[in-house]
Amino acid sequence: MQVKFNGKELDTQFKTSLEFFKNVSKNENDVWIINGFATKENIALKENDELFCIEKCVMPPKEALEAMMSARHTPKVYEKLKNSSVAVCGLGGLGSHIAINLARSGVGHLKLIDFDVIEPSNLNRQAYRVSDLGKLKTQALKEQINEINPYISVEICTLKIDENNLKSLFKDIDIVCEAFDSAAAKAMLAQNFHKFYPSTSLICASGLAGYGNSNAIQTKKIAQNFYMCGDLVSEAKPGNGLMAPRVNICAGHQANLVLELLVKNENKS
Repeated sequence: MQVKFNGKELDTQFKTSLEFFKNVSKNENDVWIINGFATKENIALKENDELFCIEKCVMPPKEALEAMMSARHTPKVYEKLKNSSVAVCGLGGLGSHIAINLARSGVGHLKLIDFDVIEPSNLNRQAYRVSDLGKLKTQALKEQINEINPYISVEICTLKIDENNLKSLFKDIDIVCEAFDSAAAKAMLAQNFHKFYPSTSLICASGLAGYGNSNAIQTKKIAQNFYMCGDLVSEAKPGNGLMAPRVNICAGHQANLVLELLVKNENKS
């Protein structure tokens, strides 16, 4: 019987996974993966099964990680995500968590855009740590994503988006997420984006301040290739600031919509 073990074709006489792994595994704590699923149950082997034996607490090779993610998502879903590109504009509470969600989901190319540095007031809701203080958000988030999934491509642009550079920033991007704090920046992107990218989906956010009322945050299609996430009314003000849980709910809506559009292939121009 021929199987694929740790990325290489192999002939084996073993009939079950338990027999096979006991022969190749050096440590009882090793992780055994069968067709993307980690298990130590005794499973009958079949022709062309894909097997990995990975030392516990060690980063698996690219083929093993992709096999596991593919099994979780189903192969067709994972391949679509792997071959897609998404830009995140603004890397604060929304953008940093959108980017991390997409990295964990296996989106193959992320373009991260921001001009700011991390300061203490960011730590209440943004995906940064005390050790990141003073770093550029683009660089700190790229480093963090590399620790989550080093096999995806992360491009960083440390700049402020305006009408002049907008026309060249997203030429090879499938979907763009707006995650600005500034209302003026939000309006600029929403009003000008489809002048240059009429077939590219833009996902914006509005109304995510405060706490509670989780179900008020929704995803709505505003126009062709234009979506809005949030409750559309809650703004940051004294007594109703930006807090991590509600910001994260909205970030989840944006990232979830990205995956939906990519899988349905509605993002391709």
